[in-house]
Parts: sequence; C-alpha cells; structure tokens
Amino acid sequence: MKRETTQVVIVGGGPNGITAAHYMGLYGIDCVVLELAQGILPYPRAVGMDDEALRVLQTVGVAERAHRDMIANVPLRYYNARGVCFAEVKPSVADYGWPMRNIFMQQLLEGTLREELVRHEGVDLREGHEMLALAQDDDGVTLQVRDTDGEPYELRARYVIGADGGRSCVRKQLGIPLVGLTHPRKWVVVDAANDTLDAPYTALHADPQRPFVCIYLPYRQRRWEFMLLEGESEEAMCEEGNIRRLIRGHIGEAVDQLDIVRIRAYTHNSRVAERFVSGRVALIGDAAHITPPWAGQGLNSGLRDVANLCWKLAAVLKGRANPAIIETYDQERRGHATDLIALADNMGAMLGMTNPLVAGVRDWLFQAVNTVDTLRSHLSEFKFKPRATLAKGLVHHERQDLREDDLVGQLFIQPDVEDATGTRIRLDQVLGPWYAVLGYRCNPLEQLSDETQAFWAGLETRFIQVNRSRSGARNQPLSTDGVISVEDVDNRLAEWFSKARDNVVVIRPDRFVAALTTPERLDEVLGKLARQLS
Repeated sequence: MKRETTQVVIVGGGPNGITAAHYMGLYGIDCVVLELAQGILPYPRAVGMDDEALRVLQTVGVAERAHRDMIANVPLRYYNARGVCFAEVKPSVADYGWPMRNIFMQQLLEGTLREELVRHEGVDLREGHEMLALAQDDDGVTLQVRDTDGEPYELRARYVIGADGGRSCVRKQLGIPLVGLTHPRKWVVVDAANDTLDAPYTALHADPQRPFVCIYLPYRQRRWEFMLLEGESEEAMCEEGNIRRLIRGHIGEAVDQLDIVRIRAYTHNSRVAERFVSGRVALIGDAAHITPPWAGQGLNSGLRDVANLCWKLAAVLKGRANPAIIETYDQERRGHATDLIALADNMGAMLGMTNPLVAGVRDWLFQAVNTVDTLRSHLSEFKFKPRATLAKGLVHHERQDLREDDLVGQLFIQPDVEDATGTRIRLDQVLGPWYAVLGYRCNPLEQLSDETQAFWAGLETRFIQVNRSRSGARNQPLSTDGVISVEDVDNRLAEWFSKARDNVVVIRPDRFVAALTTPERLDEVLGKLARQLS
C-alpha cells in the first residue's frame, strides 16, 4: 500500500476546511485536504456572513475578492401576520473593518477560496478522496484513504482537522457524541433565479398560518423557506407546482418568471460535540457544533473555529509553543458556539409560532420595544448577538473578578490607520499573522528585557506604536528600530484606549486581546503570556 506523510490533514473541503488550508499555507505548514465530492455544488447553502468571518478571510488574503460577490449591509426584517414589519436589524457600524451583515452564495465563495488556494505550494486539495478510518498515537495520526480510482493508501500526519460537516466521519471515528436536540418541524428551502422582486432585504415572516423566510441574494437570486405544517407530506410539498403556489401567494404572477434552482426539505438541529479536541484531532464547524439557520451564524461560527485553532497548530508545528495549547481551542470556542445556537433557537421559536394568540402577544411586545430608543438601537445594531469573550485560555486578566467592560478576551477593533508613507490601510495589515504588541503614544519595546524581546521575536511578534491623528499632515516620527509607527487617522484607537485605561495591548493572531497593561508592567505581562505558550 502507498504511504505518504504530511504535517496536517484536513478532512472536508467546504468553506471551513479550505479556509483552514489557507491558514496552513499562510504559516508555511504542509497540509493535505481530503474532500469526498468532486467539484462544488452549484447552488447556495449558507447565505449570511458577518464582519468577524470576513476578517478571518482577510487574514488569509481572500476577503476583498470574496466580498465582490456579496451584498453588504443587508437589513433583516421581521413581519407579523398582517405583513407589518415589527422589528428590523439594520446595522451600520463596522468595528472590525467590514460590514456586519453580508449576503452571499456559498458556491461562489467556495470557488474563490479554491482558486486562491493555488498560492500555497504546500497545500494539496484532493477531490474525490475518502477517509475510511483513522488511528492516532503519541506522535501522529494515520488515516486510511481511498482515492478517485478506488485504490487505498495510507496518509500519516502530525495533526488532523475534522471539517467534514454534521455527519462527520472523523467525529464518529473518535466516538465523540453530538449532544442536543432535533427540532420537530421541517422547512422546505427553495432557491430561485431570475428574481425581479423589489425587496432588497432578508424578511422573516412570522405568520402563524405558515411562517416563511424570503432572502434577497446576489445576482438576481432569492431564497424562500417555508415551514411544513403538522400532517403535511414532505414529498408533496417539495413538488415544484406546490412551491410555485406558495410563492405565488406572496408575489403573484411574478412567480412565473422564476427559475427554480433547487427544492429541498431540511431538519434543523441544535447540537454540540462533547469535546472539540481528542488528542491530535480537532473538530471545526458543523463537525463540532450544528446551528439552526435563524441567526445566520452556522458558517460564521465555523470560520471563528478556524481562526482560533489554526495559529495554535502552526505555532506548535513550528516548535514555538507547547502542544498543550491546542486544548485551549475547546475551552475558548465552546461557550460562544453554544451561545449562538441558543440565540438561533430563540429566534426560530419566535418566528415559528403557529398559535395566533401567542403570536399576537409577541407582536405587541416587539411593538413596545420599538418605541424605546435604547431598545430599538440594541435591536437595529444586532447587539443582542452574544459576543465572543475569552474568560480563560491564552489570555491574561489582571483582575480575578471579571467586569462586564473588561476588554481583555474581546475581539480587538480594526480601524484604518495611516503608515509612514501616508497610505491608509486596515489595521490588521500592520498587525501581521502572529502576535502584535501595540502601544498607544508609547514605544512598547522601550522597557522590555533582552530575554523577553528574544522570546517574542522568536514568535515573529510585531511591535507597533500608534500616534495621534495629525489630520493628514503625515509628519509622524520615524519608526524606532523594531517598532512600526502608524497614525490613528480616525481617532478610533484613541477612543478604544480611553475605555481601556491602559496604553499597551497584546493582540493574538486571531485578533483577540490577550492582555492590557502599561509600558512599566509589559515585561511582566509578556512573561506570563510566554509561560502559557511554553
């Protein structure tokens, strides 16, 4: 039998798996991606991407191109049984450098991700290759694989990432249960092309007679989703004639112009794997947690997994960190992934009410909320979405009693900055792919010991000094040796640091705040973070 070796094997070539492969390429790690299917499915599946997920794609250099196929800042509206909009999510901020709500089509994103993968010589995507079994020992993982000709071969890797979806073969091989519930009502999902409806938003119609969803997609496509009512036949409701009848009830004769791309019934699940890491194998995306679609966070959660896990794997494989840090992936991601599932469950329950009296009470409550400015703002800016917060893991909290306003463990903002040449760029371009230490109006290297500098230089850490905005005068001081100098052109960083009450921040490769401190305490804090990695 043919035998091969590589550093990382990724099982599953969907968006999460291919993004993980991009990260491996970014960090110079050799990897093989095993994808059973040959080619990309030609219709939409996931359709919503948030600002955090786009920032993940930015890290691997594909966000700009991927965003060209998206519609940005798409509102989300809730309609009651009378067709009246009783709540609207219409975010306008871009704290992380990208719009908060973006509508896309998964097949276009996957095409972009795969085309851009050729930039990485050490990444090998193998379509039509099936993982049959895996076994791990203290030194690595051995996978039994079947190629496109049906021939078996053995693939040996240091680590394996299971990105093979809700029915994950990797998870089953590891014997990890998927705990949670299956929702009783199925939904029929319909994708249609040649759409002419003037409704450029996502509409959740909480009509107790039949709840349904209408989503505006790029390139004149639209998604419709209809709840199957009790006693209805899934097979009958998936017939095109019945689907056109349902859509006709909402858009009239315009339905005759639609080209139906696909019709499929889905069962929604809310489930989380009992563990995300087992030895040298880690699960990401639907293999680790399955989210109902109502909050649009399924794929977004998977991309957050990728950002959290992959830099840790790379650091370990390059000998820069202890293998034990990979365990923190579960510790840091489980809570937020579970919170988003709960949010989706609550949104789905609100949408899916079929009792007219209960639905009426819901509509009245939302109307009351809409009359209170602070609550309306909370809703419109999507602030009810749980925020990812790292209370434990590879972070240093100076206070044991965590405050609600503690910025350590939060995702760092991404404003524009201006470099020494006067070029306006996004902050992450300055931060780089590894750790960054950023001092506001101070040199973060100034009071560090030689030992500390040597350790963090070994991690390719970037040290950055942020200067106040000079309104385009471009008269920044020259960068000190080893320190990058940038200007806070929009005063966004000044605002952030005024809340932080300290002027040095340590930022992880996944853009989370690892620590907040002062130049005087920085050497000690970096020492504590170094011990976490070692």
